[in-house]
Formats: sequence, structure tokens, C-alpha cells
Amino acid sequence: MKDTRLRVRSLIAALILLAFTSLGARAQEANGGFLSDLHEFRVSNYMALDAYYRFSASGDTNTLNEIVAGINSANDAMNTIAGSKSGVLSADQIEGLNQEFDKFKGLMRENINDVRKTGYPDLRLVSDMANQALSMNKKATDLYQTAQESSQTDTSPRVEAARSAAVKMAQMMAKYSVRTNSSVAQTFQGSSTEKPLDEQAREFDQLLAEVRKGNTGSELKSVLEDVSSKWEFIRSSYINYNEKNVGFVIDRYSKGILKGLATAMELLEGTA
Repeated sequence: MKDTRLRVRSLIAALILLAFTSLGARAQEANGGFLSDLHEFRVSNYMALDAYYRFSASGDTNTLNEIVAGINSANDAMNTIAGSKSGVLSADQIEGLNQEFDKFKGLMRENINDVRKTGYPDLRLVSDMANQALSMNKKATDLYQTAQESSQTDTSPRVEAARSAAVKMAQMMAKYSVRTNSSVAQTFQGSSTEKPLDEQAREFDQLLAEVRKGNTGSELKSVLEDVSSKWEFIRSSYINYNEKNVGFVIDRYSKGILKGLATAMELLEGTA
């Protein structure tokens, strides 16, 4: 009888431990998803900005659709962040980012309508939107770092490097796009506070090297080799950004790099 009671107690203790372990794993997974949504939010906004600069020069409907897709993606990520029950960030922190995003969306709407109405952008409005994008994404990056520290999520250093590389690439795309599609690029993209493209390109070099460190399966190796190959093809254009280059080629290869980095993140997270 005594042995039976001991076995029952041991079983109950094991079940309690299993429950706590399961809860911890679910919390870690939720917090990891929270970081992923913040990452997606940053990249999507820069993608929308990149598309806007091209739209301002062409008025092309397909490019307008790219803006909408970028904003919708950022909006979905923001809604997921706002609806999260993880408690990683405070309600005030999330609301503050949401308000910044609302300002950005409002300015984007005004700028799109301006181009559709007059056929060319209002330089003051575009500058306001570019500066708002930088301010908003800086806030999102600060919150990402806060969430990373408070969530106690063990994120792979290579995943973090891949996310940072993707944000850097999307930011570079937008900055390069305004230089290509506007004759007064120096008034946009927060040029007085943002690092020059050549410096950002060298930072991307370092981040990509971090992603490539460590063991790689055949699929991941192939993906990273493709990313590196595309980067080598356009790297000099970002380094020598004042030289005349073919803008649509830079844009296409940059998007290919972003797609490759997204695949690399999935593969790295699957092996974590």
C-alpha cells in the first residue's frame, strides 16, 4: 500500500514537471513568434517605402500593388503583436508603436494620392514620410531588443544575424530606390541621420558572414550560396552608390536576397 502511494506521488510529481516544461516551451515559442512579428513589421515597412519611391517616378499600378502588399503585411504583423498575450511588452509600448505606424500609413496614403492626382510627388510630404519611417522603425528595433531581453527566448545567433541582415537589406533597398527615382534624393530617407549606403553595405557583409558560420545542411548551404552570389553581383552598386547603375536590377536582386534570407531563417529555426 505504501509502495502504491509512493508511485502515485512520483507520477503526480512527474506530471507537474511535464506540465511546467510544456508551458515553458509554449511560452518560449510564443515569445519567439513575437520577435518574428516585430521583424516582419520592420522589413515590410521598408519594402512599402521602396515600392513608393518607384511608384512616385512611374505611377505604375503593379508598383502601387507592391506598396499595398507591404503595408498589409506590416499591418498583419502589427495586429498580431497588439493581440499577443505573451506580456513581453507593455500595452503602452505596443500602443506607442501602433501610433507611429498609423502616422506612417497616413503619410503613405497622402503621398500616393498626391502622385495619382498631380503625377509627381510633393517633396515636403515625401520627406515627412521618410523621416517617419526611420523614426518608426527605430522604435520597432528598440522594442525588438527589449522583447529579446525580457522574453528569455533563446534565439539562435545565426537567426538573429539573418533577421538583422534582412532589415539592413530592406533599408538599403529603400535608400537606393529614392536615389534612383528622384533628382533630389538628398532630402529624403533621413540622409542627415542615416548611415551612407557604403557603410550599410559593409555592415551587411558582416551580418551575412555571421549567418554563414556554423554547420549547414545541403539545403541551407544552397540557399546561403545563392544569397551570397546575388549579393556579390550587386554589392559594388551599394558601395559605389553615386555611380550610375541599373535600378531595377538592384531591386530585383535585393528582393531575391530577402527571399533567400527568409528561407534561411526557416531552415535555421527548424534545426534550433
